[in-house]
Amino acid sequence: MSNNNKIFANTSGNQNLFIELNDAKAETVSGGYEVFTIRNNTNYNVGYTVDGTSWTHQPGEEWVWTAYSGGTIEFDLDGRSDTESYQTYNLANGGIYEFQDNNTTLGNPYDIELYDIG
Repeated sequence: MSNNNKIFANTSGNQNLFIELNDAKAETVSGGYEVFTIRNNTNYNVGYTVDGTSWTHQPGEEWVWTAYSGGTIEFDLDGRSDTESYQTYNLANGGIYEFQDNNTTLGNPYDIELYDIG
């Protein structure tokens, strides 16, 4: 194999490596960050974590986030204190998200969901 062919083979292999990286890993490698907005359109406080740090969002509040560690949110879908049902999402750069009552769960008026509204 000639030197040019060896160089091309290494370059092709390296390109395949980068293609296989998922979005979160690519952000970490590049040192990137994500900016997104979260609103609370419920009548109660919503507790959640973004990239492992806990927060409490008051009703009617809107926060603009800059996340340097992937932009992963986790929250309890069920607002009752004796029931836990956690949901995790990876939020997108530029996204606008809103906590709203989840009226599709029959018999449980305490369910919430995080909706992508923009």
